[in-house]
Amino acid sequence: MKVSTRTRYGIRAAIELALHYNQGPLQLRIIAERQQISVKYLEQLVAVLRSGGIVRSLRGAKGGYLLAKAPDQVRMSDIFRCLEGTVVASNAIDPEAHAGRSGDHVAQQLWAQVETAVNKVLESVTLQDLLEQAGDGAENYQI
Repeated sequence: MKVSTRTRYGIRAAIELALHYNQGPLQLRIIAERQQISVKYLEQLVAVLRSGGIVRSLRGAKGGYLLAKAPDQVRMSDIFRCLEGTVVASNAIDPEAHAGRSGDHVAQQLWAQVETAVNKVLESVTLQDLLEQAGDGAENYQI
C-alpha cells in the first residue's frame, strides 16, 4: 500500500496544529515553512481537512488554523479517510474484477486481512499518541 504525498503532508500539517493546540491559530505560511510544504498546496490540503471537520479556521489579523478537536480526539483514521478515502490494500479485493481466476479467492482473503489490519492501526492511533511517541523531538518530526 502506498500513501499519497497529499496524505503524508496532511498528516504533517495536522501534527503541527496538534503541537500548538491551545496556543492559538497557526498561519499557513508558518506551517508551510516548518514542514517545507508550499503554501499553495497546503491551502488545498487544509481546505479538505476543514471540510472533513479535522481543522477549523479563524479569520482576521490573528487568524489561522486550529484543530477542531483535542489531539487525543483526532484519530489517524479520520485524517486518512478525509485525505485518501477508504483504505483498500488492492483492487484484488473486488471479486468481480478477477472472477474465475484460480487462487483469487485466497488472495482476496489476504488483501482483506491487510485492509482490516491497516484500518485497525489507523483507528487506534491519535494525534496525541504521535506527539507522545515523538517526545522532546516533536518539534522536528517528519513523516
